[in-house]
Amino acid sequence: MHSEGEAHLSKRCAVMRRLIKAHGPCQLVPQKRSPYEALVSAVAHQQLHANAAEAILRRFKALFPLTRFPQPQQVLDASDEALRGCGFSAGKMLAIRDIATKTLSGQIPKRVAALKLDDEELIERLVAVRGVGRWTVEMLLIFTLGRPDVFPSDDFGVRNGWRVAKKLDEMPKPKEFRVLAERWQPHRTLAAWYLWRAADAAKA
Repeated sequence: MHSEGEAHLSKRCAVMRRLIKAHGPCQLVPQKRSPYEALVSAVAHQQLHANAAEAILRRFKALFPLTRFPQPQQVLDASDEALRGCGFSAGKMLAIRDIATKTLSGQIPKRVAALKLDDEELIERLVAVRGVGRWTVEMLLIFTLGRPDVFPSDDFGVRNGWRVAKKLDEMPKPKEFRVLAERWQPHRTLAAWYLWRAADAAKA
């Protein structure tokens, strides 16, 4: 699935060649969900351990048992008490209500429409949503829309993966890292995936 990108990275960068050999073929498979669902899930995960965030999302889904995932209008109609009972903080409640509102208005596009927009256009539209920053949109581009050339240079794991792979004392600065990553175009998503693997391996 990613063999062309792996060959490109191996040819362009000795570090990538070593990481690809160490970690094998890329296992990244984007989730087929809407930008709305991806953003609500991302907000739930902010500043929380994954298990705690998933527990909140399970309670959130349980509020609306007839739908696979709560719909925007349902979120707007739900009481603060109901959302608070799921575990959402006041700030996160405001964020998911804004996501719901902007989905209904069309500012947050449906999946089919999002697939037709380029990366920067989506970033520009979505960072205007409460609780959504560039990093959150980059994760949506990678893990929901499957964009091949996204490089989250601010991401701690990606930066730490480069530090580990290069045996550096410090992580690269995001701005410098963004420039360095240009060599991996048009497969920067793949490069990020291997850097995440390098960071994970260092924890083991």
